[in-house]
Amino acid sequence: MNQHQEIIARELQIKSGQVAAVATLLADGGTVPFIARYRKEATGLLDETQITAVRDRLTQLAELDKRREAIIASLTERDLLDDKLHQAVLAAPNLTVLEDIYLPHRPKRRTRSIIAMEKGLEPLARAIFKQDQTPLTPEKFINPDKGVASADEALAGARDIIAEWVNEDPAARAGLRQLFNTKALIIAKVVKKNEEAGSKFRDYFDWQEPAAKVAGHRLLAMLRGENEKVLTLALRPPEEAAITLLQKKYVKGSGVAAEQVNLAVQDSYKRLLAPSLENELRTSLKDKADREAIKVFVDNLRQLLLASPLGRKRVMALDPGFRTGAKLVCLDAQGKLLHHTTIYPTLSANQSKEAGKIVSDLCRKYQIEAIAIGNGTAGRETEAFARGLGLAPEIIITMVDESGASIYSASETARAEFPDHDLTVRGSVSIGRRLQDPLAELVKLDPKAIGVGQYQHDVNQAALKKSLDDTVASCVNSVGVELNTASAELLAHVSGLGPVLAQNIIKFRNENGPFTSRAKVLKVPRLGAKAFEQCAGFLRIRDAKNPLDASAVHPEQYAIVEQMAKDCGCKVGDLMTQAEIRQQIDIKRYVSATVGLPTLNDIISELAKPGRDPRQSFTAFAFADGINSMDDLHEGMRLPGLVTNVTKFGAFVDIGVHQDGLVHISQLADRYVKDPSDVVKVRQQVMVRVLEVDAKRKRISLSMKEG
Repeated sequence: MNQHQEIIARELQIKSGQVAAVATLLADGGTVPFIARYRKEATGLLDETQITAVRDRLTQLAELDKRREAIIASLTERDLLDDKLHQAVLAAPNLTVLEDIYLPHRPKRRTRSIIAMEKGLEPLARAIFKQDQTPLTPEKFINPDKGVASADEALAGARDIIAEWVNEDPAARAGLRQLFNTKALIIAKVVKKNEEAGSKFRDYFDWQEPAAKVAGHRLLAMLRGENEKVLTLALRPPEEAAITLLQKKYVKGSGVAAEQVNLAVQDSYKRLLAPSLENELRTSLKDKADREAIKVFVDNLRQLLLASPLGRKRVMALDPGFRTGAKLVCLDAQGKLLHHTTIYPTLSANQSKEAGKIVSDLCRKYQIEAIAIGNGTAGRETEAFARGLGLAPEIIITMVDESGASIYSASETARAEFPDHDLTVRGSVSIGRRLQDPLAELVKLDPKAIGVGQYQHDVNQAALKKSLDDTVASCVNSVGVELNTASAELLAHVSGLGPVLAQNIIKFRNENGPFTSRAKVLKVPRLGAKAFEQCAGFLRIRDAKNPLDASAVHPEQYAIVEQMAKDCGCKVGDLMTQAEIRQQIDIKRYVSATVGLPTLNDIISELAKPGRDPRQSFTAFAFADGINSMDDLHEGMRLPGLVTNVTKFGAFVDIGVHQDGLVHISQLADRYVKDPSDVVKVRQQVMVRVLEVDAKRKRISLSMKEG
């Protein structure tokens, strides 16, 4: 373990003691959000990203050790483990080197080499491989009973044995691996019979580029094309360069034996090494592309989850439709369903007039403060209808991204929450709640249904799920959760809880009424001291008797705050409302063996803004009037838009025409942009200029440049 800590510290450029502290806290059941927020002294101020990296690397190295142990056990069982091999296995720095060392000793199926050895041709192979000018006598190995009918067959079998020796030589594999990594080309060709059906992969019908420089999104696109049998892919360096490398290593002189070794080397490369190393390179590039795609997805998800909440406002939500009408719901400030109906604002003048009366009456009856309109079919038309009603100017009218709302409405979660209502009502409720608090509503969905990733079905699903789960947990815990109103889905992401304890909290709350203190959480069945330690600081209780219960100050730190108040001759609540009192506090007086300045500074910051929401305040957004479809667009038009997705090659922007436009990375700014995420974020409001409209391919090219 100490060796692992040194490796990780060197890789992440942190101290080994920090790695050791994280490892200990993780082993003790600590979560990443808890360790980052409440154990800063122990970790030396490592943030969530660094702690996650330590956690993941510890897991990887543990898996490497597990594989190492399995190999040693296999070699020992077959009596193949000598001291030299044992030391080589123990010293292998990564899985690739470890598997290269093990390859010659791995149990094999009956290869051509093994069959040749069974025919007694290994001595001939060794004589050839020496290339020491000793005359070869392959005819001595002719044995019809063993299947060797001629000298040529004997030589062929010997070459098979040599080819496998070359293939299993770690040095040869390392040299070729370097060549593959630096000189391989990725070559894509179209499968002619599928050319028409695979037109979306047209860019790659005749494509070639260095594999080392291939962008992750291009590789994933090509691999998808190959999987759909539209493309064929090859990832190899020039064959001549690879064979020359092997010839320099193995072929000595120009005699008969050298000629046989040369033939064996070429066969080894073409039949064994090239396919093996190509697969290895594919895996390596795919892993890199996966990590890149997952990071993009995770960054977009974080921005979407942390989008500005409207907050506790009374909301009317509309899920638009033409023929089927708009499904309307009214929600109270906590998101509780008060009323639902269907209106028809887009079919006829009479129906629109009747719909307008219904909306106006409901706005008055339920004192509606905002109207949320889904951005799907008929969304722009319904928005125009609402804006034309002459409602009170203080009522916010805004469109809401409804991605995944239909999935939520059909889910077990929605059915449990609204057993007496159909899909349409549930979907409208989801739209309204997304405006009130995007995070609280979106955690009910599988992140892949939210629509902010690319190639999410092509990347490693286990790695994707782990990263997405980490991101959701990070967002939930950074915002904090109101204990008395949170859903089970939201509570499940709180540090130390999970689905079972979340359900237990909900059940306890329903049976015993609202929690009056954090300490009361300890009465929830199966929620013990460790879970309480992990979760308590992230739970909020509005209007609790102890004002600290509404803050991010952890209960284990309450005594410190109480001592501060006592020393200042005031109450804890006074510290939270009167800045002049807080300014009198000398935090150095409260440093102890377990609590240092980082924690004390956090406490003071939290007292200044208890339970503060890190998300930005809400600002309403409206699309340009009269721009409802691609037919309304023309080149040069400047329009407001919302960023819906950020990729490595640019950003997609919703301009209100039911088809997102692409701002290519080269059009994001009047300067060089290396990474689009440096310029734009998901849900960011931007101004764009229309460059090109391709109605046939449903493509809109946009620019954010000033010129």
